[in-house]
Amino acid sequence: MSTPLLQVKDLQVKFHTEDGIVTAVNNLNFRLHQGETLGIVGESGSGKSQTAFSMMGLLAKNGVASGSINFDGKELIGMPTKELNKLRSQEIAMIFQDPMTSLNPYMKVSDQLAEVLILHKGMSKKAAINEAINMLDAVKIPEAKKRIHMYPHEFSGGMRQRVVIAMALLCRPRLLIADEPTTALDVTVQAQIMTLLGELKQDFNTSIIMITHDLGVVAGICDRVLVMYAGRTMAYGPTDEIFYHPTHPYTIGLLGAMPRLDCDVETLHTIAGNPPNLLNLPAGCPFQERCDKVMDICRHTPPELIFLPNERQRACHWEHEYHKQSTQGESA
Repeated sequence: MSTPLLQVKDLQVKFHTEDGIVTAVNNLNFRLHQGETLGIVGESGSGKSQTAFSMMGLLAKNGVASGSINFDGKELIGMPTKELNKLRSQEIAMIFQDPMTSLNPYMKVSDQLAEVLILHKGMSKKAAINEAINMLDAVKIPEAKKRIHMYPHEFSGGMRQRVVIAMALLCRPRLLIADEPTTALDVTVQAQIMTLLGELKQDFNTSIIMITHDLGVVAGICDRVLVMYAGRTMAYGPTDEIFYHPTHPYTIGLLGAMPRLDCDVETLHTIAGNPPNLLNLPAGCPFQERCDKVMDICRHTPPELIFLPNERQRACHWEHEYHKQSTQGESA
């Protein structure tokens, strides 16, 4: 197999607060190849966004990242800001959660898009605007030549999100990080944005990291899924395997909470309780208080992250039948 475009090893992100040290990301490992899409899923507070911010060098001042984030042979952790600025936008770009906070309400869209190309590509204002119009066409904004001269508030929520995606893609980055890109959108527009990202992946051969709390969002676009909880890896593997053969109780719970067209269920499954306080994590498995498969060992011994063939990972003491069969088959 080819060398991964992105390789994350033993990533930790810690924040120094008045109440103590908060470990937002705890020993994360994954790979991403050129043209692949990875979905990072989990509830709010599981460490998804902080993982992305550590890649972009955008952690808060009290945050510290350790471990390794290797992008195309370059180590991002500890990279000088000047070098990191060259990578941002040109090689790695990010779509943030709320398009209204990503766009300047006082500037026309034309000025905001052109600024990226003038700064990073050295284009003239005229050439930059023409290129920006082409990108707005690529993200399917109607009448792009006319609408590029509008202000952000003159666009709908879905159109603003398309503008933000266009801005992220202007420099043709090799890696696009999308942090909850459909959270504020209705279901119809959400589906359009996901279809658009899939098309852009094909057109530009862009690698994508899709961060979301909704497993349904990643089903049609992601090649692999990383399930996070309390900053840790719960499960990781090919999308089909995570969806059709889940072996971790947390993954099973997330899937059970999704409405399905092929099942006539009056009440959706819910995961009882709330995520743990990262300042005061339980001694054993962080999911123990909410797990319906909890055992005595879970309360005092953290489950070891088991690395399996095909780049799969799993951290759980519970021996699911499918997991036992696959492990036995691989060792045979």
